[in-house]
Amino acid sequence: MPQASASSPKPSAARPVRRATRPFFGAIECVLVAEPVDFEFDGAIARGHATAAWGWLVRDVAPDLIDPDADETAPASLAALTALLPELLARARKLLAEAETNREAQRLLQIQLGGEEQFRRLPVVLNALKCRPLLDKAQSFGRATNGIQDEGALALTLQSMPLSDRAVAALLMQAAVSQAANPSRLMTAVIRIAGSAAEASIVRAGFSPLVDAILAHAQNQVPTLSQFGPFADIDLICRAVDRFHRLIRAVHGYVELARNGRWSMVVAALTKQVSERVEPRLRDVVMDVNKALRRHREGTDRLALNGVYLLATVRDARDSLALNALFDQTWMQVGQALEIHIQRNLDMLRRDPSDRIVAERLDAAIKMAELRFNAEYAEVLRRAKDTAEKR
Repeated sequence: MPQASASSPKPSAARPVRRATRPFFGAIECVLVAEPVDFEFDGAIARGHATAAWGWLVRDVAPDLIDPDADETAPASLAALTALLPELLARARKLLAEAETNREAQRLLQIQLGGEEQFRRLPVVLNALKCRPLLDKAQSFGRATNGIQDEGALALTLQSMPLSDRAVAALLMQAAVSQAANPSRLMTAVIRIAGSAAEASIVRAGFSPLVDAILAHAQNQVPTLSQFGPFADIDLICRAVDRFHRLIRAVHGYVELARNGRWSMVVAALTKQVSERVEPRLRDVVMDVNKALRRHREGTDRLALNGVYLLATVRDARDSLALNALFDQTWMQVGQALEIHIQRNLDMLRRDPSDRIVAERLDAAIKMAELRFNAEYAEVLRRAKDTAEKR
């Protein structure tokens, strides 16, 4: 963990620095986003940029203060680092100030950080570290908004946020939105404050960092949707689609976006990215259902059930995706396939109630039917299955 004081012995310059998975021991985790980052926002820091800054601090700025082998998940490591932040920030800002006036110092700092982009975003990372106590409060605020039912009270609470410093406001909004279960409620409160849903009115009211934060979180769902193959986590993927829908809806569903404005362009780009990642999965759903439920099985129940889970998720999020034609076709075909396979497997089970393979296949089909149709229909099918097995 970080050492107690600057008087600790300085480790050897050749000592390797372990690559961090949680830069700064998680101190600014709430404002980190996964790459790639097409939409850049001063409240959202790419994890790679934070990792580069953390490695620079450990290796080049304060090797006498920070133990590179400290446990990243231990609360004691974070507490010790927090106590050292004033000293760390003072050293880092001194080197950054020197780089701004000395080209050779700037070149060296860029090399140490790993590139021009990392150097350009370093002030944002340092600002996040400076604001760390406020980030905790912003997260608490975000959680609190989930329980505030009165829109007027929520608007009053939002107005208490420090908006005069745009750099700080950006970080606080990013942290707050990370904990907001329903971002649309935040937007309705902002519209109430601004007196209008027009984009220009929201900007004049000082709440553009909130919209930027919502879009940054929406963009952060894209890497999760890039999982493919048999080991893709379908639960994470479905949660990412649902979260993307809630975030994007808070912007395009409530704000009167300027036709060629920046927010409108970001919403369109993100919708296209997410739709392109979901589309191949939807195209496989009908084929997987047929493989899993026909007599000579070549697929697996798990793949088919995962596909139907995703299909049901897309149904609820379709207003935020550009997949209407494909969804309608897949939704209809899956419904038809399930009705055919369920009837066929029920007939087989009635002929041979002891056939466990057919019974298990029917169980999987009924789970899919519950997602595609409704719980009442699935319950009717379960009773029909029980009757067939008792014959």
